[in-house]
Amino acid sequence: MDIKLIGNGYGWDIGLDEKNLSTDPGLETAVVISLFTDRRAESDDTLPDWSGDRRGWWADAYSEYENDRIGSRLWLLAREKTLPSVLERAKEYARESLAWMIEDGLASEITIDAEKGRNDILGLSIDIVKPSGELVNFTYQDIWESMTHV
Repeated sequence: MDIKLIGNGYGWDIGLDEKNLSTDPGLETAVVISLFTDRRAESDDTLPDWSGDRRGWWADAYSEYENDRIGSRLWLLAREKTLPSVLERAKEYARESLAWMIEDGLASEITIDAEKGRNDILGLSIDIVKPSGELVNFTYQDIWESMTHV
């Protein structure tokens, strides 16, 4: 079980039940962390701000599992236009960030759709089939807004 993250329209807050932390018995917190934290850019990725900062979570350097990394490379698309090629990269980055769920047995199948919303906003829809066969869906209408506060 994870601590529950609750979208507040400006990002994410830790959920509280009276005086205690809320817990998430499902997969939403895991999906939010996987999608909306910054995975380290690959050496051949073009950085959106040309700063040279490849970001990433510091603890990835100390993982006991080779190539086990937290987050997604969706942040690399922050200055891109919502072209078909960018939608494909968004799907690829989302798939990459959620692959651990299949590897760890939390999901048997993950389907991702990226779409261009009004005002060129990038949205993601994710269907996860749990090993029990239960289907859960997570939809993020504006991934840039979701990414700004994780």
